[in-house]
This record gives sequence, C-alpha cells and structure tokens, in this order.
Amino acid sequence: MDSIRVTGGNRLNGSIPISGAKNAALPLMIASILSPETLTLENVPRLTDVQKLAQILNNLGIDVTIAGKRPGQGEGYARTMRLNAANIVDTTAPYELVSQMRASFWVLGPLLARCGKARVSLPGGCAIGTRPVDMHLMGLEKLGAEIELDSGYVNASAPNGLTGTTIHFDKVSVGATHNVLMAASMAKGTTVLENAACEPEIGDVARCLAAMGAKIEGIDTNTLVIEGAQTMHGTTHTVLPDRIETGTYAMAVAMAGGDVMLENARADLLQSALDVLVEAGAKVEASDKGIRVSRNGNGIKPVNVETAPHPGFPTDLQAQLMALMTRAEGVSTITESIFENRFMHVQELARLGADIKLDGDTATITGVQRMKGAPVMATDLRASVSLIIAGLAAEGQTTVNRVYHLDRGFERIEEKLGNCGAQIERLSA
Repeated sequence: MDSIRVTGGNRLNGSIPISGAKNAALPLMIASILSPETLTLENVPRLTDVQKLAQILNNLGIDVTIAGKRPGQGEGYARTMRLNAANIVDTTAPYELVSQMRASFWVLGPLLARCGKARVSLPGGCAIGTRPVDMHLMGLEKLGAEIELDSGYVNASAPNGLTGTTIHFDKVSVGATHNVLMAASMAKGTTVLENAACEPEIGDVARCLAAMGAKIEGIDTNTLVIEGAQTMHGTTHTVLPDRIETGTYAMAVAMAGGDVMLENARADLLQSALDVLVEAGAKVEASDKGIRVSRNGNGIKPVNVETAPHPGFPTDLQAQLMALMTRAEGVSTITESIFENRFMHVQELARLGADIKLDGDTATITGVQRMKGAPVMATDLRASVSLIIAGLAAEGQTTVNRVYHLDRGFERIEEKLGNCGAQIERLSA
C-alpha cells in the first residue's frame, strides 16, 4: 500500500493547475444514464473514484471511453470522457460495487426515470458519519416511484413513469438533490425542489441537464423548478474547476509560505473559504487566469469558523483549515455542523505536536511554534490531505500511510506540490 513522505520546511512557489471537480464529475457521469445519445465530458479529473464509477456504469451497459480508451487500457493523462447509454443491459447496482463508492447510489434516480425500475444497494455508513438516504427515497416517492427495502437493497419501480410535484427537503442534502434533480429531468410536468442544496457542483450538473433537454429554472439557488423532458439527448459539457482542490492548495501555500498561482481556479466557487484565508494572514488575488495565493513574512492568524452548506465554509475544507491553524499565533475554533465524526484527523495531527481539544462538534486549536514529523495514518480523503499540509511545516519527515484515500480526490498531488518546491514523494509498498 502506497504512502507519501513529506520533508517539511520548504516554501511553495510556482503554479498549480486545478483539476475538474470530482464532486461534479461523478454526478455528471451518472447523468449519462438519462440519454441514449453520447454525453461528452471535458476536464474530467483522473481519480480512483472516477475509475470506479466508470466500472459501475459499464456494468449497467454504458459504454465509457476516455480519449478513445476504455477503462484499463492504459493510464495516460486524457481528460475527455464519452459515455453512451444506448443499451442499458442491467438496472441493478450491486452491493459489492456501491459499497466501494457512496456516490454510485445516485444511479437510482436516473435508472428509475429512464428504465422505469432500479435495484440499488443501500450504501451503508462511512467513516465520516451515517449520511442516511431517507431524503433520496422521499423525493423519488413524491415523484411517483414505488419503493421497497429488501435485504439491503432499494427496489424501485415507476411503470407509468415519474410525475412532477413539489418536494421540500427537511435538511439540505447534496446527494438527495443530485438524485432527485436527475430523476425529475425526465418526469412528466413540473417538479419544484425546495430547500435544495445549491453547491456549485449541483449548478454544474443542472446546466448539463438543461443542455440535454430538461428546462431548469433557479440554478445556483435553493429552489429548482424542473420541466421534465420526454427524451434527453447528448451534449458536450466541461466540468467546472474543483473548489475543494483549490482551497486545499491555497491552505498549503498559507501553511508553508510562498507564492503560487492556482491556474483555472474560480474565486466565486469558494469565496467564504478565501475570506477565511485572508483573515488568517494570506494574500489572495483573483484574476481570469486563476487565484494567486501568497504568504510572505507575516505569521498565521487564528480564526473561528463553523462549517455550513454553500455559500458557507465547506465541510470538505475543515480538516485542511485545522491543519493550518495548528501553527496560528493564538487560539482558533472550528465547529463541524455538517457531518458527525469528522474529526478523526485530530489524533493524527496530535502525533505531529498539534494542540487540539475537542468538545462535541467544536475543536479548539492552540497554535504551536513547531511541529515534528512522524508516521501518521489517513482516515478519510480530506483528513489525509490535512496531514500533508501539516507535514509541509513540520520539522523532519512526515509519512502519511493509507494514501489510497488521497487518490480518490486529488490528482497527482505529489507532482503538483513537488513542482512548487515541496519535498514530497510517493513510496510504493
């Protein structure tokens, strides 16, 4: 099993290309189920989650090619993916596939809308909380689906198709919004989604669905009005840049010091996080080329942050900010309001010398003058990258184990940081 070794102390200078957003690419791939014509996606990141989902879709009968290559035909660095669902041969997504990646549960809505039936395994829990699917099922039932739970599977049918209605989500849910939005794109009549999640990735998917034939109003707001299409057609869509990768590298620069241009990044996608970085002492300049982040000379200032749905501070940047605050000149607090059990990186940061105290959903971080490298263990995707950020400023070597989590969401992280002067390398077991 691979690990990544970081030797701290080097400043970061140069440029880092920001990849396409994983959290948009996955539902965009799933949206291909809705049309018998080819959906072409550009700027798709090369991640293990993307590869796994391609295998899951292929299992349903969807032909997936990446720059002319099918999965397993060679790595390459191609970024254009073509998905053709002309012949869906199976409407079952089995446990052994869904259990590998939670987002694959989102095939439920599109399969139901296109084929009138679906059998999809419940995804179960995960390392950062239970994240139940009750709102997914409620939304689909409101559209007219008949749903039964049987032996860990969702059996759903809509023999007469889905019918538009008004659906109110009791709690903001990115996954439920994606699932129901895609299903509603082929429902008869008008569907209104109230209290929908309005993350930029949902807007990206909605724009693609509109290009495929659905009529959608209220994109990028918490109320979506969808006029379903009888049939959806193919289109070409470019995946928006990854705001979480952008924020992660911005915090890495703030931690290590230096001056880096984050190429193709868009400030409007993560303004709340950039505001926090400025408060912490970094300089942030947005342009049509991307976002330039620098910190030269001044120390890191403490901040108080609570995670919130977009446009608030993203939960997916909470661990990275905590790593940065371990070196702040004072006391910071971070309250995690989205997911329970998302503080597992705390004990690993403590191994490097961080001073962090937990009280329920709030972490109090007292900045320390120095940290020392040590072997640490990645527990999930965002936690693992927080350990790399901490390692950039720790004395000596930090070895992050179980980095398969990293490969789910960060494309060639050691190459991108290494090109800016970080002393970082991947160690193969």
